[in-house]
Amino acid sequence: MHKNYYTLVVEAGGYENVTFEEKDCRNLVEKERHLKLGEGDAMAIQSYFSKMQKHNTGFFFNIDLDKEGRLKNVFWVAGRCREAYKEFGEVITFDTTYLTNKYDMPFALFVGVNHHGQSTLFGCGLVSNEDTQTFVWLFRTWLDCMGGCAPRSIITDQDSSMKSAIEIVFPDAKHRWCLWHIMKKIPEKLRGYKEYEKIKSNLKRVVYDTQSPAEFE
Repeated sequence: MHKNYYTLVVEAGGYENVTFEEKDCRNLVEKERHLKLGEGDAMAIQSYFSKMQKHNTGFFFNIDLDKEGRLKNVFWVAGRCREAYKEFGEVITFDTTYLTNKYDMPFALFVGVNHHGQSTLFGCGLVSNEDTQTFVWLFRTWLDCMGGCAPRSIITDQDSSMKSAIEIVFPDAKHRWCLWHIMKKIPEKLRGYKEYEKIKSNLKRVVYDTQSPAEFE
């Protein structure tokens, strides 16, 4: 998909001439094809998570089904993650990763930082696509799991669907873009400009001032 989208960008003469994002293409493909989840997967997951609830105090899960009863989205949180959020949930990061499971479904993560400066998990899920409606469902489910306590700040990549969902579910939270994603996109967005090396150098200096060199690399 990335290569196909980049081909469209080249044919259009640059990113500024393309009226849609790469994730819009991914969402369209997901809507047009049947989910790879079989008919029995929803029941199997629900059965497994129900057993987890009996042996894991505070374990939470929620399942979203389509009209045919197939699994669309699923969200789950361990009891210790809910307790961690009470202590360290003022700032969270939210991100999705691709192709990390046999269903090729985006894997969603809510992550924070504890008092040792270590990443700590606050919740996760599998989603059928990455449109605003899906993120609204996921954010509301996560908020319900956390007793309605919204984060003060949330950090994401520059995804418009995430931004819209955050405005709906977390209207009072400060939304910031992740520096890692910004730095990753610099070459593809700015390499053609004369001032590219200067801009890259200045941004590197900002990142080094706020993060360790290891984090930047």
